[in-house]
Amino acid sequence: MGCFVFLLALISPRVALFAIFLFSNLLSRAFDGSLLPLLGFFLLPWTTLAYAVMWSSGTNEVVGFEWFIVAIAFLADIGALGFGSRRGWRD
Repeated sequence: MGCFVFLLALISPRVALFAIFLFSNLLSRAFDGSLLPLLGFFLLPWTTLAYAVMWSSGTNEVVGFEWFIVAIAFLADIGALGFGSRRGWRD
């Protein structure tokens, strides 16, 4: 199951988040409520996915190097948003 979700995450983080939501309780354990994962699904899917995976990877919290991985995912989300808007202005 883990490899399948990883492959889905490479294709689309939203599909991977939806699969995690359907087949496990990882999102409900990593986040206190349901509003933050829902906002993350629409606004920052890579960051939401990275936080949930890093949260479950060890001590059920995000510490140290795990924050670096979440920050890289955040930069990927921001880059995807910025690239799409910049490309739209050039056309």
